[in-house]
Amino acid sequence: MYADNLKRGALFMIASALLFAGMSAIVRHLSNSLPNEMVVFFRSAMGLLALLPWLWHRGWPSMKTRHLTPHITRGLAGLAAMYCYFYAIAHMPLADAVLLNYSTPLFVPFIAAVGLGEHIPRRLWWAIGIGFGGILLILKPGHELFTPVSLIGVASGILAALAMVSIRRLTRTEPALRIVFYFSVICTVVSAVPLLWRWQTPSSELWLLLILMGGLAPLAQLLLTRAYAHAPAAQVGPFSYSTVVFATLVGWFFWDEVPDVLSFFGALLVCLAGILAIRLAGRMAAPAAEMPVSK
Repeated sequence: MYADNLKRGALFMIASALLFAGMSAIVRHLSNSLPNEMVVFFRSAMGLLALLPWLWHRGWPSMKTRHLTPHITRGLAGLAAMYCYFYAIAHMPLADAVLLNYSTPLFVPFIAAVGLGEHIPRRLWWAIGIGFGGILLILKPGHELFTPVSLIGVASGILAALAMVSIRRLTRTEPALRIVFYFSVICTVVSAVPLLWRWQTPSSELWLLLILMGGLAPLAQLLLTRAYAHAPAAQVGPFSYSTVVFATLVGWFFWDEVPDVLSFFGALLVCLAGILAIRLAGRMAAPAAEMPVSK
């Protein structure tokens, strides 16, 4: 029975990863015609619309909270991570942008140590060191190391880690649906402001892609949640890195992006480090803390 649950959890996670990679490809295509601010807004707004059936079923009174400030912190951090992630997708090889965003588990221990007073286990330092070595290889040591787009890609992982730690704090008092609701509302309202000066009317084709992007994201989140419901995070979480594999294939097929040697070995190191970090953290944290926050 347990093995069957793990298999199902892995399948749900891989399916989720495929959808996240597909969403990233759509973001790349949309970014060729629309500003980053519009893509982020529609991702947020469509996610909020997807929540309406659950909100109708649960009732609006269940969304009341006494912890608005932590929700705002989580929402703004997640929104900033999304801006950085989508910008990196538009200006970097797709696989590199996805991988830098998936470096989140490497930054979580530091933020949790400062924000929650959590101790960083000695075994985790090995994973963190390996992961940062992989990031350096992806960013190419030398004159390209501190290019703005590379730093923005890294920032997406750091900001996502901040949002993830905020989720960990919120889960002590708030149910999951309420956390997702406030995140969606904050992202939609705040990301609507830049549209006052960045709006461009999409073509009919782009409207379809915007709707598809917004639909893929909540479906991917749902599959990911199902994955964590079938098996512990420490066992099923590593399968989330299959997103990097799918993103590499998509980047190669549509944009002829082939990772060079440094990027290839850097990707291996980051994936290895992320898997080690997830396995260790999964033994100590609730599954909700492992959910992506900037996709």
